[in-house]
Amino acid sequence: MKICMLAYAFYESDTRIMRYAETLAQRGDQVDVIALRRENQGVTGMVSGVNVFRIQRRSPNTAGKVSYLVEVLLFLLRAMVLLARRHVVSRYHVVHVHSVPDFLVFAAWFPKLTGARIILDIHDLLPEFYASKYGAPPDSLLYRSLVLTERVSVMFSDHVIAANDLWLDRLISRSVQKEKCSSMVNVPDEAIFSLKGRTRSDGKFIILYPGTLNWHQGVDIALRAFALIAHEVPEAEFHIYGEGPYQTSLALLVQERGLQTRVRMNGFVSTREIARLIEDADLGVVPKRTDGFGDEAFSTKIMEFMALGVPVIIPDSRVDTYYFNNSIARFFKGGDERDLAHAMLALIGQPELRNQLASNALEFVERNNWGRMKMKYLALIDSMAGKRAETFGPASEIPGVIDPKL
Repeated sequence: MKICMLAYAFYESDTRIMRYAETLAQRGDQVDVIALRRENQGVTGMVSGVNVFRIQRRSPNTAGKVSYLVEVLLFLLRAMVLLARRHVVSRYHVVHVHSVPDFLVFAAWFPKLTGARIILDIHDLLPEFYASKYGAPPDSLLYRSLVLTERVSVMFSDHVIAANDLWLDRLISRSVQKEKCSSMVNVPDEAIFSLKGRTRSDGKFIILYPGTLNWHQGVDIALRAFALIAHEVPEAEFHIYGEGPYQTSLALLVQERGLQTRVRMNGFVSTREIARLIEDADLGVVPKRTDGFGDEAFSTKIMEFMALGVPVIIPDSRVDTYYFNNSIARFFKGGDERDLAHAMLALIGQPELRNQLASNALEFVERNNWGRMKMKYLALIDSMAGKRAETFGPASEIPGVIDPKL
């Protein structure tokens, strides 16, 4: 089979897209990925059996609405041309488009017109995401326009994937028929996120945040929390890996709180590199805000910490309390830096508790990993292409989400 992945993202740092693409390539499918290009990257390349076309550079710290829209529209046009050219030479069976934004699906109009099936994979709900990012209330023109964009994009698609069960329900309530939509939680790929053995023995206590530096991720909350406890645990350091529009603001916050010797702000590292950094950490923190988009956005990093035996502190968000309980993670009150500081101190001072949480979480991930989830994905791809999924059965009969509170 011939499948194309399209995403306004950096392929090497998006674990969800990498996992889909490499799984298909490993079973013998021809997989092309159209994505963004970092500085010093080649325009084309082969990554683990996947053909990657990096058609446009992008600054990871773009924050302005107009500049972002211009970049996305330019990417859409370039992707449309490349998709059409590749499809003429060797027709795709399926084009799998990753949102945001939703309207990238229209880059696949020519393959769809000539028989390809289109999957829209909604990583983040566009109206909620931009309402949170730009402060647009639900009755605003921007929000209503984004809901309309979502509906039109869904109508164009043959199937829609939602990133979690809460968003599946939201999409069914406003934009898509139930039979045309399924949920697939972004669980760790055990080929990457599996225990290899720690390499650190420096006596430090490393707290780690790996991910994008957006407002809703709440990294500033974690920095303020760390500032409250830094004097009590001189061996502790807070390491941040990632990039995003709030990178400069966070660097200024580090200086304001006098944490230059205790906080390390590192840039982008690849998914495989971050897996090794996570395993060498002592404590993970996912400090996202719970007053808006972050309340329902599932963070992949939580289960990546769990898969690598690292205890993790998470907010009491709606989505996280839906999937997890306090036997596998330490909760803190979302947005409350003092409560997060208290949680940090509690786990730093109790190695037995850290070990118990890590052990329970590891068992949870072993029951809920990509080895299980990929059965549903492969069955969906086969059904989209009109191929009988003899190995796995109908996609609708295969559990596709992690079991809440196992």
